[in-house]
Amino acid sequence: MIKKLKERISESFVGKEEVVENVLICLLAGGHVLLEDVPGVGKTTLARTLAKAVACDFGRIQFTPDTLPGDVVGTSVYNMKTGEFTYREGAVMHQILLADEINRTSPKTQASLLEAMAEGQVTVDGKIYKLPDPFMVLATQNPVEFMGTYPLPEAQVDRFMMRLSVGYPDNDAELCMVRNHLSGKMEQETEPLLAADDIVRMKKEVRDIHVSDGVMQYARDIIDLTRHETAFVLGASPRALISLVCASQGRAYLNGRDFVKPDDVKAVSVNTLHHRLTLTSEARIRGEETDRLLSGLILKARIPME
Repeated sequence: MIKKLKERISESFVGKEEVVENVLICLLAGGHVLLEDVPGVGKTTLARTLAKAVACDFGRIQFTPDTLPGDVVGTSVYNMKTGEFTYREGAVMHQILLADEINRTSPKTQASLLEAMAEGQVTVDGKIYKLPDPFMVLATQNPVEFMGTYPLPEAQVDRFMMRLSVGYPDNDAELCMVRNHLSGKMEQETEPLLAADDIVRMKKEVRDIHVSDGVMQYARDIIDLTRHETAFVLGASPRALISLVCASQGRAYLNGRDFVKPDDVKAVSVNTLHHRLTLTSEARIRGEETDRLLSGLILKARIPME
């Protein structure tokens, strides 16, 4: 079913199988994704197609400087007939939420997503409202245009399980996209392959994927190496370790295994950790790159032999 799901999404989102796989890993592992790339590479198409393929409720909110927290989490509205306040749902009350250009809105509005992403609930006027299950945020931001933007603080960036870059498609994939658009295939509705209940069941199965002590120590060693790397301002947090292990479980599940291998940890490490690490000013002057440093640290970690 996972293989068919990837194929179904790739019919509309052409040429980026690795990105699709990583998004599915985050969905099944209960994580959120930060898509950072230039406009027009299909970030919205990916989110919308994913929601349709798994028959989940899809919501999209375009963040602007005047977007308010109430637009995200909802507000209490006074009902003249009953004389009581009733809750009016915000954009967050969807199973798959596309937070478009999240760095264009104010920090207060950005922070309104923290409780939803971390705890699966929102609090409005002292009342707690549970979010639907499954719940996943796919946030996008433009890494090129910085005028009128508010960079995400480290505390919120740390809430995302992975940061992915879609990138430009290759020659054949791009021509295929044009042909599909001209023939009307891009406008066709994606047929659901799974139901939301299936995703909930799969998430429970992912949590049961076995992680041995040796593999868990291997993941922890990678995290510890980032804390001793002088080129980073701060190392990865304990939440990063949890995300790394959960993402490894998701990859093992996608590959049809009920246990995590060191290769699973290694495969998801860069995408899970690089947005949580900040280079020092000296490292940036030297021309260091986070991904290259992180890849070198992963090679230093001792692989368990069991």
